[in-house]
Amino acid sequence: MKVILPVAGRGTRLRPHTHAKAKSLVRVAGKTVLEHIITRLEAIDIAEYIFIVDDNGTQIEDFMGQNFPTLPCTYIPQREKLGPAHAVFLAAERILPGDDVLVVFNDTIFITALDKIAELCVDCDGLVYSHEVEDYQRFGVNVVRDDFIIAMVEKPDTPISRLAQVGLFYLKDGESFMQYLQQSINAGEKEKGEFYLPAVFMRMIQAGKKLRAPLLDAWLDCGKPENLLETNRYLLREHNICAGECINSVIIEPVHIGKGAKVNNSVIGPNVSIARGSVVEGAIISDSILNADSEVKNVLLRHSILGDSVRLVGASQSMSMGDHSVVELE
Repeated sequence: MKVILPVAGRGTRLRPHTHAKAKSLVRVAGKTVLEHIITRLEAIDIAEYIFIVDDNGTQIEDFMGQNFPTLPCTYIPQREKLGPAHAVFLAAERILPGDDVLVVFNDTIFITALDKIAELCVDCDGLVYSHEVEDYQRFGVNVVRDDFIIAMVEKPDTPISRLAQVGLFYLKDGESFMQYLQQSINAGEKEKGEFYLPAVFMRMIQAGKKLRAPLLDAWLDCGKPENLLETNRYLLREHNICAGECINSVIIEPVHIGKGAKVNNSVIGPNVSIARGSVVEGAIISDSILNADSEVKNVLLRHSILGDSVRLVGASQSMSMGDHSVVELE
């Protein structure tokens, strides 16, 4: 199997955290988004990881080399920003006869049993993984009849389907899939100036190909700061780790305190991730993410995300308050 990972894109919805960093290298629950994805892919046998990159490609390459040095990786630049289908098609030169293909977009962490792919796809040509949502009007959805996709509708006005497309796709015949991508691009099937995958999948369905829409166990969006914090809360239920140095502090689980982080005279948690090399002193922090090599002193933080090498220092205060005092510091 070949895996295609389109990791290009400016990550504008995550700014300022993506001004100088690839969006897949933003951290959540102690790991980068990309590390969460790669770790989940280890459940299947992968012959090649094909990254579609932009100007931040060297960051991706350096990260993979440092953290997953034994994986066979290829990096292909997307010089024209022509949409996700165009990005996937750039991998065509790496897809050989007999290759099956898994496409994984990088602003979603998925939880599903990838080792069940062969079983799910025994009598069909591909899988368009889905997640059932209430706010179907916000998503492209799969319309299913008799267990197979018959249509794809972008942001429907009526509840024709609640099966949102989640950015995870499997194609049994990778070479044929690339041919359908080529046909869609040659036909100029653009939406708002870009090429999207639903047009390609509809070409396949109209040609008689069968696609299923299996449900994920969990769909964890990392595309916006508020989604990142929600995903952090979810993942910390499974990844509660305190590997750093904690002195005279209260730790309210779940938290992730990375190796090399130092916490002193503080209250940390719940739902806090502190990356390696960070120092926290005299702080109260909840529901927040602190990235690597940051310094936080004498502050109260909640619902916050701090990038790498941030220095945030507040003012310590001394008080003497008698009975029935009320002090509100906002």
